[in-house]
Amino acid sequence: MQPDLGDLQALLSVARAGGFREAARATGASASGLSEAVRRLEAQLGVRLLHRTTRSTAPTEAGARLIERLGPALAEVSAAIDVVNGFRDRPAGTLRLNVPVSAARLVLPALVPRFLALYPEIRREVVAEDNFVDLLAAGCDAGIRYDERLEGDMIAVPIGPRVQRFATAASPNYLARHGRPEHPRDLLRHSCLHGRFPGRAKPAWEFERDGEVVRVDPAGPLSVSLGAATDLAVEAAAAGVGIIHLFEDWLQPWLTRGALEPVLEPWWQPFSGPFLYFPGRRLLPAPLRAFVDFVRGQVR
Repeated sequence: MQPDLGDLQALLSVARAGGFREAARATGASASGLSEAVRRLEAQLGVRLLHRTTRSTAPTEAGARLIERLGPALAEVSAAIDVVNGFRDRPAGTLRLNVPVSAARLVLPALVPRFLALYPEIRREVVAEDNFVDLLAAGCDAGIRYDERLEGDMIAVPIGPRVQRFATAASPNYLARHGRPEHPRDLLRHSCLHGRFPGRAKPAWEFERDGEVVRVDPAGPLSVSLGAATDLAVEAAAAGVGIIHLFEDWLQPWLTRGALEPVLEPWWQPFSGPFLYFPGRRLLPAPLRAFVDFVRGQVR
């Protein structure tokens, strides 16, 4: 007897969410229903798939092997069923995106409301995180990343601004007390506020002017996890704690109202804007196909 697809999806949802209650909140199912589905699946397969305690849920070795293969397999099943959408007057279904926090804040707000207004039968699920993930294994249809982090076998479509800049800024109060840097190397004598991605080294600050590229690694009193805690660093900069180096679009509201002032603006380095990326399979799910067409229309 073959396992039920719903039971397999329940196992995948629980594993991704890290628990039955968390999966229930994410899927709209009941925790007891998900637990029963996993127990039924374990009974059919004759092997325990999840370790359960009162505080955590984690895959067994057998469960981990199964879950690793389930993500791509169920995504293909979903794509196959979605072919039926092509016979509808309007595309429907769920579009799942994995995006960096910066894209969720700076790119999607200009696109998502208009897209949902055009396609009211499409539901959007957006996961914002800065770790690079396997889209299919994570159960996502597409993601947003910058070109240096795109895999070669992915299709990439420009989305959002095509040129962005890293901006450097400080509060008027800080600059009045410590002076204004005139060259990037002057930052080595200032308090600077840093961000880093989890598990990765603190990135150097990079500047460019007239073909000259300067990288500096200034010290400072505060370092935050990029993404979730970035606003803490911006607030600290506005409070006069130090100098910040971040996406210009992220800092723009603070610059506009004068809470922050540009620093070293002739040295602000431009970089290529983000891309919507997805696996290069022949049949795209209808919600993703609609979004790709919408994004291409906005870029044009």
